[in-house]
Amino acid sequence: MADQQARESAPRRSNAKVIGWCLSGVVGMFAFGFALVPLYDVFCDITGINGKTGGRYESTERSVADMNRTIKVQFLAQNGPGMPWIFRPVSRSVEVHPGEATTVNFYAENPTSRDMVGQAVPSLSPSEGTLYFHKTECFCFNQQPLAAGENTEMPLVFIVDQEIPSHITKLTLSYTLYDQGEPQAAAASTTTNDNG
Repeated sequence: MADQQARESAPRRSNAKVIGWCLSGVVGMFAFGFALVPLYDVFCDITGINGKTGGRYESTERSVADMNRTIKVQFLAQNGPGMPWIFRPVSRSVEVHPGEATTVNFYAENPTSRDMVGQAVPSLSPSEGTLYFHKTECFCFNQQPLAAGENTEMPLVFIVDQEIPSHITKLTLSYTLYDQGEPQAAAASTTTNDNG
């Protein structure tokens, strides 16, 4: 009798152990998936992979332009899913000397009948160039509110570093514009995030 009970409880313990391992695996995968996006963003910021550009560039040194070289910088603009704005670069490309500050503008128009807020996310290719492309002023640093029917030109000021490798002769800066909702909703969300 005791042997029979021992034989019956052995599979139960084995099943309980397998279920425990499976549940641990599910919890571990969920935690990994939750942490993946911020970890990926940090990895891209450090390595420059995926063309993610950094934030505001501030330098105490006065840069001297390298007049012996020129880099072609192309500009692209597109809307994210569901974003109805008209969004485009005013100039499709510029030729710059490494080390000189350059200003270009992007045009945005809200053709809808409601006030909206947009946020632009930049990407640069080739990705190696992200280490040498510095934005000193950019509309992408902040959300951009536009009233119904309103339009604006948004400035971008950038410097291509003098240390950019000689084999990089062209950079392509692309912006994707996302709908952040209506101004009041966006402000309420920001306040909630700041307090939370």
